[in-house]
Amino acid sequence: MENQRMTHIAVERNRRRQMNDYLAVLRSLMPPSYAQRGDQASIVGGAINFVKELEQLLQFLETHKSIDQHHQDVPSSDVFSNFFTFPQYSTRRSGNSSATAADDAAERWSGIADIEATMVESHANIKVMAKRRPKQLLKMVAGLQSIGLTILHLNVTTVDQLVLYSFSVKVMNVARLPLLPLSVH
Repeated sequence: MENQRMTHIAVERNRRRQMNDYLAVLRSLMPPSYAQRGDQASIVGGAINFVKELEQLLQFLETHKSIDQHHQDVPSSDVFSNFFTFPQYSTRRSGNSSATAADDAAERWSGIADIEATMVESHANIKVMAKRRPKQLLKMVAGLQSIGLTILHLNVTTVDQLVLYSFSVKVMNVARLPLLPLSVH
């Protein structure tokens, strides 16, 4: 019995030592401002925030690289072709079946929005690509807050008349979320 207890204590010490080693490596990979306290939750939470900011920076840099490479040769919608992994909601205005190819290209981005949402536990990432409109961001932020979502991070990128919004939100009360999609006016 005593032998089992001592073995259990040794295994637990090794597990804690290994966890502390992993946390030390994780903490060394990010700026100190992301994990100001040394506890596990602060280090892991700081790492998550750091990765989210790196993703947004990567998105920003890829967009500007693409703009530089294809400045006027490619329509602005192609600049954002990698923005969505799996677009889940897309709204377009109905087109005229007798429209020419030029008319079709001109109307390509006259739709309301493309939206992608992914959720893990109580956190969600929402990506919205839409034609630029006055007070659009204000209305989206107010709409998200009105359904119980707290915005943790927001990234906005614009090219010509298109705008990309990337929200990282915390769901405070899943029961309050509506079944209807968010609208962008």
